[in-house]
Amino acid sequence: MPEFRTLARVADVPEGQAKAFPVGPKSVAIFNQAGTFFAIDDLCPHMGASLANGVVRDGVVACTWHGWRFRLHDGCWMNSPKLKIGRYPVRVVGDEIQVEI
Repeated sequence: MPEFRTLARVADVPEGQAKAFPVGPKSVAIFNQAGTFFAIDDLCPHMGASLANGVVRDGVVACTWHGWRFRLHDGCWMNSPKLKIGRYPVRVVGDEIQVEI
């Protein structure tokens, strides 16, 4: 059953940046966009590059290797919304960023 887990502190992910955190066998990228946090699977399904290292523009992160682009709010691939990566609800409690895994 999904539960919220603390993955980081607010100060760990400055505004306009992202950081990946291990969660069991996977990695989750947390993005801070104007004080709103988003969490998606960190690895691009194309070749496995870290999306936390990607460039974000208008709520969309672009993979640094081949430019695959994913929306932060729902994990959809911009070229075909049928393909999605994991997207996780986020809440901030005090200074903790909690992700529902």
